[in-house]
Amino acid sequence: MLLIEELKVEVGGKEILQNVNLHVPPGETHILFGPNGSGKTSLMMTIMGFSGYKVTRGRIVFKGEDITHMPVHERARLGTGVLFQRPPTINGLSTRRMVEICGNGRKVDVDAMSQRLNFQGFLDRDVNSNLSGGEIKRSELLQLAAQDPDLLLLDEPESGVDLESIVLLGDNINQLLNRGVKNQPACQKSLLNAKPKSALVITHTGHILDYITADKGQVLYKGQLRCSRNAREILKWIREYGYEECVGCSA
Repeated sequence: MLLIEELKVEVGGKEILQNVNLHVPPGETHILFGPNGSGKTSLMMTIMGFSGYKVTRGRIVFKGEDITHMPVHERARLGTGVLFQRPPTINGLSTRRMVEICGNGRKVDVDAMSQRLNFQGFLDRDVNSNLSGGEIKRSELLQLAAQDPDLLLLDEPESGVDLESIVLLGDNINQLLNRGVKNQPACQKSLLNAKPKSALVITHTGHILDYITADKGQVLYKGQLRCSRNAREILKWIREYGYEECVGCSA
């Protein structure tokens, strides 16, 4: 689904990512750990193709196609989707209309989708206007559900979210990834799309691991991927010894 080889990236003339190699197979969810400033968000923004992130070496391959220098909108049409950590407010555009746009011409049942995220009362507000942290994340996830991407890039989905919202987010992320939902009514299981999806999930705290199923964990440290193994093992080691010791152990 996603293959990154020998990737180097500069932001404002400063090298942020160094020789990053990453492979996310179809149907797998990978967790990306790392301290603040390690380049996690920069990697995600580079995969998505946002301006300001200059690839100076290496390549990004998505579903067998080299997308290294492809514009953002073409990557989105191919099937990449992102949940931002701090998305902007868009005045003059209702959330309902935004979700319809994300459907890209497909018929989208906005009301049914918003009901699963307990978001019905916010559809006619401007995008992200006067919303709490948890409400913004639910809005972002609603837009992703309408887009129905093959690769989900989730930047700290648990950040600024209360316990009730994180449970709801976790269930809906699992549903988007076709991982199933705990205690899900049989009538809703038909809503799952059968095609395999993959995800790269950034987390600083690791709390999201209590609510989604992960196949592998990676550690990004000082712009380099330095560790790859079971996500819960990595999290346990980081909590006990910190990132520096975790990276030293895997070297």
